[in-house]
Amino acid sequence: MNVLTFVQAFFGDSAHWHGYDGIPSRFLEHVQYTLLALAVAAAIGLPVGLLTGHTGRGGNAIAVVANAARALPSFGLLVLSVLLIGFGLLPVMIPLVVLAVPPILVTTYEAVRTVDPAPVDAARGMGMPESGILFRVEVPVALPLILSGLRSAAVQIVSTATIAAYVSLGGLGRYVIDGLYQRDYEKVVGGATLVAVLALVTLVLFWGVGRFAVSPGVRRR
Repeated sequence: MNVLTFVQAFFGDSAHWHGYDGIPSRFLEHVQYTLLALAVAAAIGLPVGLLTGHTGRGGNAIAVVANAARALPSFGLLVLSVLLIGFGLLPVMIPLVVLAVPPILVTTYEAVRTVDPAPVDAARGMGMPESGILFRVEVPVALPLILSGLRSAAVQIVSTATIAAYVSLGGLGRYVIDGLYQRDYEKVVGGATLVAVLALVTLVLFWGVGRFAVSPGVRRR
Protein backbone atom coordinates (compact mmCIF):
# COMPACT_ATOMS: atom_id res chain seq x y z
CA MET A 1 0.00 0.00 0.00
CA ASN A 2 1.23 3.51 -0.79
CA VAL A 3 0.90 6.65 1.29
CA LEU A 4 -2.21 7.89 -0.55
CA THR A 5 -3.95 4.60 0.16
CA PHE A 6 -3.13 4.92 3.86
CA VAL A 7 -4.44 8.49 3.90
CA GLN A 8 -7.67 7.51 2.15
CA ALA A 9 -8.22 4.57 4.48
CA PHE A 10 -7.59 6.65 7.61
CA PHE A 11 -9.86 9.55 6.71
CA GLY A 12 -12.47 7.26 5.20
CA ASP A 13 -12.92 5.33 8.44
CA SER A 14 -15.92 6.85 10.24
CA ALA A 15 -14.57 5.59 13.58
CA HIS A 16 -11.81 8.19 13.36
CA TRP A 17 -14.32 11.06 13.38
CA HIS A 18 -16.10 10.38 16.67
CA GLY A 19 -15.31 10.08 20.36
CA TYR A 20 -12.41 11.18 22.52
CA ASP A 21 -9.92 9.70 20.02
CA GLY A 22 -11.66 11.23 17.01
CA ILE A 23 -9.98 13.67 14.64
CA PRO A 24 -11.95 16.75 15.84
CA SER A 25 -11.05 16.06 19.48
CA ARG A 26 -7.35 15.39 18.79
CA PHE A 27 -7.15 18.37 16.44
CA LEU A 28 -8.60 20.68 19.08
CA GLU A 29 -6.17 19.36 21.71
CA HIS A 30 -3.23 20.00 19.39
CA VAL A 31 -4.44 23.53 18.68
CA GLN A 32 -4.79 24.19 22.41
CA TYR A 33 -1.23 23.03 23.11
CA THR A 34 0.02 25.20 20.25
CA LEU A 35 -1.82 28.34 21.33
CA LEU A 36 -0.76 27.98 24.96
CA ALA A 37 2.90 27.44 24.12
CA LEU A 38 2.89 30.27 21.57
CA ALA A 39 1.24 32.66 24.03
CA VAL A 40 3.83 31.92 26.72
CA ALA A 41 6.72 32.18 24.26
CA ALA A 42 5.38 35.48 22.90
CA ALA A 43 4.94 36.85 26.43
CA ILE A 44 8.65 36.16 26.97
CA GLY A 45 10.16 36.89 23.57
CA LEU A 46 8.23 39.96 22.42
CA PRO A 47 8.87 42.30 25.39
CA VAL A 48 12.55 41.37 25.60
CA GLY A 49 13.01 41.67 21.84
CA LEU A 50 11.22 45.03 21.68
CA LEU A 51 13.17 46.48 24.60
CA THR A 52 16.59 45.32 23.46
CA GLY A 53 15.86 46.27 19.87
CA HIS A 54 14.78 49.76 20.87
CA THR A 55 17.72 50.41 23.19
CA GLY A 56 20.29 48.56 21.09
CA ARG A 57 21.61 46.81 24.16
CA GLY A 58 21.80 43.10 24.82
CA GLY A 59 22.13 41.93 21.22
CA ASN A 60 25.06 39.63 21.99
CA ALA A 61 23.25 38.13 24.97
CA ILE A 62 20.19 37.47 22.81
CA ALA A 63 22.32 35.67 20.22
CA VAL A 64 23.93 33.48 22.89
CA VAL A 65 20.61 32.61 24.54
CA ALA A 66 18.92 31.90 21.21
CA ASN A 67 21.71 29.64 19.98
CA ALA A 68 21.79 27.77 23.29
CA ALA A 69 18.02 27.24 23.25
CA ARG A 70 18.07 26.02 19.66
CA ALA A 71 20.75 23.47 20.54
CA LEU A 72 18.56 21.82 23.17
CA PRO A 73 16.80 18.68 21.89
CA SER A 74 13.06 18.97 22.47
CA PHE A 75 12.53 15.30 23.27
CA GLY A 76 15.48 15.21 25.66
CA LEU A 77 14.17 18.31 27.41
CA LEU A 78 10.74 16.66 27.64
CA VAL A 79 12.22 13.57 29.30
CA LEU A 80 14.21 15.70 31.74
CA SER A 81 11.14 17.79 32.58
CA VAL A 82 9.08 14.67 33.26
CA LEU A 83 11.80 13.29 35.54
CA LEU A 84 11.96 16.54 37.50
CA ILE A 85 8.28 17.55 37.51
CA GLY A 86 6.28 14.45 36.69
CA PHE A 87 3.61 13.83 34.08
CA GLY A 88 1.23 16.54 33.00
CA LEU A 89 0.94 19.57 30.75
CA LEU A 90 3.78 21.59 32.28
CA PRO A 91 6.65 19.29 31.21
CA VAL A 92 5.27 19.40 27.66
CA MET A 93 5.05 23.19 27.63
CA ILE A 94 8.66 23.63 28.71
CA PRO A 95 10.33 22.22 25.55
CA LEU A 96 7.71 23.83 23.32
CA VAL A 97 8.27 27.26 24.84
CA VAL A 98 12.05 26.85 24.78
CA LEU A 99 11.76 25.95 21.09
CA ALA A 100 9.52 28.92 20.26
CA VAL A 101 11.22 31.75 22.16
CA PRO A 102 14.40 32.07 20.01
CA PRO A 103 12.72 32.87 16.65
CA ILE A 104 10.37 35.34 18.33
CA LEU A 105 13.13 36.99 20.34
CA VAL A 106 15.71 37.23 17.56
CA THR A 107 13.36 38.41 14.81
CA THR A 108 11.73 40.99 17.08
CA TYR A 109 15.13 42.36 18.06
CA GLU A 110 16.32 42.48 14.45
CA ALA A 111 13.03 43.95 13.24
CA VAL A 112 13.23 46.92 15.60
CA ARG A 113 16.97 47.42 15.11
CA THR A 114 16.64 47.63 11.31
CA VAL A 115 13.94 50.33 11.31
CA ASP A 116 15.04 53.40 9.36
CA PRO A 117 16.58 55.77 11.95
CA ALA A 118 15.30 58.92 10.19
CA PRO A 119 11.67 58.78 11.44
CA VAL A 120 12.90 57.62 14.84
CA ASP A 121 15.19 60.65 15.14
CA ALA A 122 12.40 62.91 13.92
CA ALA A 123 9.99 61.57 16.52
CA ARG A 124 12.60 61.96 19.23
CA GLY A 125 13.31 65.51 18.09
CA MET A 126 9.61 66.34 18.37
CA GLY A 127 9.70 65.29 22.02
CA MET A 128 7.86 61.99 21.66
CA PRO A 129 8.48 59.71 24.68
CA GLU A 130 10.50 56.55 24.15
CA SER A 131 7.44 54.35 24.58
CA GLY A 132 5.66 56.34 21.89
CA ILE A 133 8.64 56.02 19.55
CA LEU A 134 8.69 52.27 20.06
CA PHE A 135 4.98 51.55 19.63
CA ARG A 136 3.98 54.32 17.20
CA VAL A 137 7.05 54.51 14.97
CA GLU A 138 9.20 51.39 15.24
CA VAL A 139 6.67 48.59 15.80
CA PRO A 140 4.39 49.47 12.82
CA VAL A 141 7.40 49.36 10.49
CA ALA A 142 8.89 46.25 12.11
CA LEU A 143 5.57 44.38 12.27
CA PRO A 144 6.07 42.20 9.14
CA LEU A 145 9.32 40.78 10.48
CA ILE A 146 7.87 40.40 13.99
CA LEU A 147 4.98 38.41 12.54
CA SER A 148 7.42 36.24 10.62
CA GLY A 149 9.08 35.30 13.90
CA LEU A 150 5.74 34.43 15.45
CA ARG A 151 4.81 32.44 12.36
CA SER A 152 8.05 30.47 12.46
CA ALA A 153 7.56 29.74 16.16
CA ALA A 154 3.95 28.65 15.63
CA VAL A 155 4.84 26.22 12.84
CA GLN A 156 7.66 24.74 14.93
CA ILE A 157 5.29 24.26 17.86
CA VAL A 158 2.67 22.61 15.65
CA SER A 159 5.28 20.17 14.36
CA THR A 160 6.81 19.44 17.76
CA ALA A 161 3.66 19.30 19.89
CA THR A 162 3.34 15.66 18.85
CA ILE A 163 5.73 14.90 21.74
CA ALA A 164 2.78 15.43 24.11
CA ALA A 165 1.67 11.91 23.22
CA TYR A 166 4.87 10.49 24.73
CA VAL A 167 3.67 11.54 28.19
CA SER A 168 0.13 10.23 27.74
CA LEU A 169 -1.43 13.53 26.65
CA GLY A 170 -3.53 14.00 23.53
CA GLY A 171 -3.09 15.93 20.33
CA LEU A 172 -2.39 14.66 16.84
CA GLY A 173 0.77 12.96 18.04
CA ARG A 174 -1.49 10.39 19.66
CA TYR A 175 -2.16 8.89 16.24
CA VAL A 176 1.54 8.68 15.41
CA ILE A 177 2.60 7.15 18.74
CA ASP A 178 -0.34 4.75 19.02
CA GLY A 179 -0.04 3.82 15.37
CA LEU A 180 3.63 2.92 15.73
CA TYR A 181 2.93 0.87 18.84
CA GLN A 182 0.02 -0.95 17.19
CA ARG A 183 1.78 -1.18 13.81
CA ASP A 184 -1.23 0.59 12.37
CA TYR A 185 0.45 2.56 9.59
CA GLU A 186 -2.82 4.06 8.41
CA LYS A 187 -3.02 5.84 11.76
CA VAL A 188 0.64 6.93 11.60
CA VAL A 189 0.28 8.41 8.13
CA GLY A 190 -3.07 9.96 8.99
CA GLY A 191 -1.66 11.66 12.08
CA ALA A 192 1.35 12.97 10.19
CA THR A 193 -0.94 14.29 7.46
CA LEU A 194 -3.08 16.13 10.00
CA VAL A 195 0.01 17.76 11.51
CA ALA A 196 1.13 18.88 8.05
CA VAL A 197 -2.33 20.27 7.32
CA LEU A 198 -2.37 22.19 10.60
CA ALA A 199 1.05 23.66 9.80
CA LEU A 200 -0.25 24.84 6.42
CA VAL A 201 -3.36 26.31 8.05
CA THR A 202 -1.08 28.15 10.48
CA LEU A 203 0.88 29.67 7.59
CA VAL A 204 -2.33 30.80 5.90
CA LEU A 205 -3.65 32.34 9.13
CA PHE A 206 -0.48 34.35 9.66
CA TRP A 207 -0.59 35.47 6.04
CA GLY A 208 -4.11 36.74 6.68
CA VAL A 209 -3.08 38.49 9.89
CA GLY A 210 -0.23 40.15 8.04
CA ARG A 211 -2.55 41.40 5.30
CA PHE A 212 -4.93 42.80 7.92
CA ALA A 213 -2.48 44.20 10.49
CA VAL A 214 0.38 45.55 8.38
CA SER A 215 -0.24 48.88 6.71
CA PRO A 216 -0.21 48.86 2.89
CA GLY A 217 2.72 51.28 2.79
CA VAL A 218 4.87 48.93 4.86
CA ARG A 219 3.80 45.86 2.83
CA ARG A 220 4.98 47.49 -0.39
CA ARG A 221 8.46 48.11 0.95
